[in-house]
Amino acid sequence: MEVFMEAAAYLESQHIPVEAVGEPPLQDDVFPEEDLFSPPQTDSMDLPDNPVLRTPVEMLDRRLMVLRTILDSEKLYLNELETLLMPMKALKATAGTSQPVLSSQQVQTVFYQVPELRDLHRDFYTGLRDRLGHLESQAHPETDQGPGPRLRSEQGEEKEQGQSGFQLMVGDLFLKIVSQLGVYRGFIDNYESAVEIVRRCTQTDQRFRILAESMMSHNGSDRSKTKYTFEALLYKPLDRITKTTLVLHDLLKHTPQQHSDHPLLQEILRLSRSFLSGVNEGSPCKREVTLSRGMRRQLIRDGFVVDVCEGGRNLRHLFLYTDLLLCTKLKGGAQGKQAQYRFCWYLPLAGLKLHWGPEMERTTDTHQRIHATRAKMYLLRHELRQTMKSVPQKCLAARTIERSRWKKMEQLELMILTHSPLLPLELHSPSGKSHTLVMSSLYELEEWREAIHKLTGDNIEMVPPDLLTLTSSCVKLRMTQQPPLHSILPGEGQSLCGTLSVAVHSACGLQQPASVYVCVEVDGFEFYESQAQTHSSISSLSPHWDQEFSFQVDGAQNLKVLCVLQPEEGESCEDRVLCKTSIQLDPGLLQKRWRRQTLSLGQVEVTMSLKYCPHPLDAPCLVPAQQQSIFCMPIGAVAQQEGVLVPHVVRCCVEEVERRGLEEVGIYRLSAATSDITNLKTAFNTSLREAVSRLRCVDVNAVSGILKLYFRELPEPLIPTELFQSFTKALDIPDLSSRSGTMLSLLQSCPSVNQNTFLFLLHHLKRVSVRQHVNKMPLMNLATVFGPSLLRPPVAVLGQCSPTVDISQEVEVQVQVVYFYLQCDNLPEAQTCISHDTETTEEDETTNI
Repeated sequence: MEVFMEAAAYLESQHIPVEAVGEPPLQDDVFPEEDLFSPPQTDSMDLPDNPVLRTPVEMLDRRLMVLRTILDSEKLYLNELETLLMPMKALKATAGTSQPVLSSQQVQTVFYQVPELRDLHRDFYTGLRDRLGHLESQAHPETDQGPGPRLRSEQGEEKEQGQSGFQLMVGDLFLKIVSQLGVYRGFIDNYESAVEIVRRCTQTDQRFRILAESMMSHNGSDRSKTKYTFEALLYKPLDRITKTTLVLHDLLKHTPQQHSDHPLLQEILRLSRSFLSGVNEGSPCKREVTLSRGMRRQLIRDGFVVDVCEGGRNLRHLFLYTDLLLCTKLKGGAQGKQAQYRFCWYLPLAGLKLHWGPEMERTTDTHQRIHATRAKMYLLRHELRQTMKSVPQKCLAARTIERSRWKKMEQLELMILTHSPLLPLELHSPSGKSHTLVMSSLYELEEWREAIHKLTGDNIEMVPPDLLTLTSSCVKLRMTQQPPLHSILPGEGQSLCGTLSVAVHSACGLQQPASVYVCVEVDGFEFYESQAQTHSSISSLSPHWDQEFSFQVDGAQNLKVLCVLQPEEGESCEDRVLCKTSIQLDPGLLQKRWRRQTLSLGQVEVTMSLKYCPHPLDAPCLVPAQQQSIFCMPIGAVAQQEGVLVPHVVRCCVEEVERRGLEEVGIYRLSAATSDITNLKTAFNTSLREAVSRLRCVDVNAVSGILKLYFRELPEPLIPTELFQSFTKALDIPDLSSRSGTMLSLLQSCPSVNQNTFLFLLHHLKRVSVRQHVNKMPLMNLATVFGPSLLRPPVAVLGQCSPTVDISQEVEVQVQVVYFYLQCDNLPEAQTCISHDTETTEEDETTNI
């Protein structure tokens, strides 16, 4: 609505009435508040259409404004062509001397068809200027008839203006231009040869270089001048071809159908579009313009991003050139409409600073609205599938309904595309200007960051751009035609629909010990969550995660994997993507059993397993799914929910203590602030990702405290209660060898999750005791801390006979059992996750990307 309000304000200032434009009824129940979500129009991708001028007189007024704008643009273009031709006479004169700047053949090649273009547009400019001048002289006669006769009614004046507007004919002038587009064809075919001569001579001949880098042109009616390079002026006719088509489209839109020019302008626009479509815009020479000292402004990358400005979100088309970043609004581009771009802002790349900011937070209301939109998308998608299956040959009414549904689908996807991204990329210019772009994919964010970072630097030369020309050239230069909407993609091809499970095991190849985590992303319709990340590992050369994720996918074709470095405590730098890759998901190769493979992400290799189960998908929940609590829950249920043998809360806390708490005096003995432990407990019960982030920030004693609390609040202790008496008897065995055998046998009788979690904890506590000379925590101290939490005596039940054990004896048994295992040197290693190997004996598959 921002552009609509600007247009409305302008038209009202010109005394042109504007009618209010209502919101699409489809979104009323999902996004009724315009200040939160403003639904984009599907026909214009991001921008609402201009207000419709209802009366012919209003359209003719706008048409007159367009013609005046064309006249001003033509004058500027003529000045540029004159500037380009200015050195031609001198260069021809020197061609016959002993020291020519250019040969006669080179002069002819460089200026080929330029004089003809100048003459063509001079005739057009003169004709248009005379007709507009004649119209204005009729509207404002110089003869003074006194105050009486000049008092005419507003209605009469409007009628007279309408009659004069209908009498203004310009179609024949544009027809003459379009009928001689062959002149432009000759210029285009010769363009690469002309540019090659200019570049070569600029580098080899100082005389030509001085000339080519200092050509001055007048800026229209004012006396200011603009400095151009020779190649930049040679590029102007190429840019003019696109501009001609755009202005013809604009002129036709504001010409009433009853106007005599209307059918002629329609035919002229058709001819112009036909010529434009035949021009090969893929040539690199048409994507670049020389700045000065041999540099060329070339389009490197473009795509759709979300621009956050003053709390609002807008879908924008971003263009990255060799020396600047240009942000534009896309207008039009739907079927049968010519795309246009409007300038938003630009930032020079010289000295530009990039910052990957923290993930943004959604309000609860926004979160619910996004889920409601996803549910609507799912229903529309289901209806469209049913329609395509049941009616192979549709009648006109059925095709109309289907098109309407696809339009609604496109509109809903635009909503999600605009309001769901949470990953910010902040841009800070040395001039003090800053902009924030948000993206939904970390992979996409890193691609943009890499592309911009390669071009930034203090030594980049910046020539102030002609923003009007640069923005209007976007239609011709763009490599991305439309936003990444699956509803407008041609067919589904080989895509996934069902459940895709991903298990991230480990990584190797790091150059030095580091704390890293892995991000996994899938594409397709965004009905469900499509991203997940492992917790951060401890500082290691070979980190292990063994985390499993399940994605509900529809239309998924690619899996993207990123390895991200997390800075150590005390470092001020931000998270940094070490490497990334994208693999194609082929439903023919994926199996219902786990398939283990190693992905090569450059210097780092990530081992992971995949399995895929195709099935019809259930509708997404209107209420966001909440993570199940892990505290006060049976450890077996938590491990099964996470698909592991050692719960993540245990592994994360252990790794964090080993990262920065091994030399903390009194670790596991000293308590932390109750509020810190409570906050960590809440985080683990709601979001593992948030909990891991908080672990890195809180006091390390809070990390050790939350680990002790987890074991203490288990409904059943880690070592089953029914084994308490067996452990008591085993401790009384006098023979050490027999006692050890019995204790290890009792440990193996524990459930798999309990056994592996206990072993994992024991190995960790032994590593803590290695630093006992610093942290003052020998094995006995650690056993005293953990014994009562890990092993509990059976609760006496009324009416049942049970051995009576003194409380002090109970505590001693708890401590001695843990202490015994801590002293063992032959403890097996803990298995942290369920094996994801297939039943076959094939070796792991290595995928090199």
